[in-house]
Amino acid sequence: MAKTNTFTCSSCAASFSKWSGRCESCGEWNSIVEETPLSAGPSKKSLGTKRGTTLDLTSLSTQETPPPRTQSGLRELDRVLGGGLVPASAILVGGDPGIGKSTLLLQAAAKFALAGVKTMYVTGEESSAQVRMRAQRLGLTDAPVQLAADTNLRNILTTMETEKPGLVIIDSIQTMWADNVESAPGSVSQVRATAHELTNFAKRKGVSVILVGHVTKEGQIAGPRVIEHMVDTVLYFEGERGHQFRILRAVKNRFGPADEIGVFEMTGSGLAEVLNPSALFLSERGEPSPGSVVFAGIEGTRPVLVELQALVAPSPHSQPRRAVVGWDGSRLAMILAVLEARCGIPFAGLDVYLNVAGGMKISEPAADLAVAAALLSAREDAALPANTVVFGEISLSGALRPTPQTENRLKEAQKLGFTAAIVPKGGKSVTAGTMTLTRATDLTGFVGEVFGAG
Repeated sequence: MAKTNTFTCSSCAASFSKWSGRCESCGEWNSIVEETPLSAGPSKKSLGTKRGTTLDLTSLSTQETPPPRTQSGLRELDRVLGGGLVPASAILVGGDPGIGKSTLLLQAAAKFALAGVKTMYVTGEESSAQVRMRAQRLGLTDAPVQLAADTNLRNILTTMETEKPGLVIIDSIQTMWADNVESAPGSVSQVRATAHELTNFAKRKGVSVILVGHVTKEGQIAGPRVIEHMVDTVLYFEGERGHQFRILRAVKNRFGPADEIGVFEMTGSGLAEVLNPSALFLSERGEPSPGSVVFAGIEGTRPVLVELQALVAPSPHSQPRRAVVGWDGSRLAMILAVLEARCGIPFAGLDVYLNVAGGMKISEPAADLAVAAALLSAREDAALPANTVVFGEISLSGALRPTPQTENRLKEAQKLGFTAAIVPKGGKSVTAGTMTLTRATDLTGFVGEVFGAG
């Protein structure tokens, strides 16, 4: 049976049987390109005449030595990588334009080079002079980093074969071009082929490769999702342009915990590490005010305290607004529905605004109770005590569920001077030290005890 060519959208990687001007999946125009199908592999006849080699099989009880790691000296980066850079690893770093990806990786390249790792930085988006200007601004001109500006994959692989570096940074994978693939740079075929060649080279030669990836307007790394499966580690560099904080988050890591974060602060001389992010996120918090609640969260293995801010005001419109920054809007709608259905507290006719201070993004369900407390505090115009932290998960029945790592959350809060905590009842017994714990069984009891209503 003859093989037919497929057509793939370079924006969302959707596949089609024929070409069209507009992608039916993402709506982009002129993004569909033709792809030649891969070979079906060797036939049964050829397999019978030419045998492959036997695989080396081992048992699950085989002891493997942990991979050696090289630390850069950027402790926040080493934390996210799982303790340092692993040889022959492939790392993908994504983030919004202008968020600081190139700055972070240039600083990391200088640190690794000064630590004795032969480092090569290949840029396909800028000229060598532009990278040198950034290095001069960051004070990194004395670092022994080998710099090149090229997009031809064949030339880059040949240079890597000759120079034998320990670390190669490719900025970015969307600008790389393989001359054996008949499509433009940045297309699905090019990105997939170049990522495969670079990852394969890293595994064969023991070279660590860091790939910079562009992101789509939805915040996902552009190109086929198979790239994220190819690499060992996927990192996202997050942050709001109006804030100086930047979060490096691991969403996949074969050599360490996922969802680990590193916190940086953007300064005039580059990115500075934030070793105590809780203190930084709470540094501008003043006197207690209605709608302000401190949430004790967990990001990876690190406890982080952040301030949740809520505002509830009468709506002049027939459809009240629900605006959220840094949290899931659907989960906010769920909390509002539970408060109305289980506690009899209506929010109809009221605009609701929720913000996570400092540009932090929270995804864990343990923030439910803190969000509910902030909403009630704003609605009743009653401030919670400034020395209190809140965390817990709310179910649809109004019950409060215990959260993992409660003791670590309380230790971090106590270290920053908090003396009281409101937590769900039940779960494992924890040591609260000198903190006063208020344990609530359900949301109705929490509302009655904290706000004097039920």
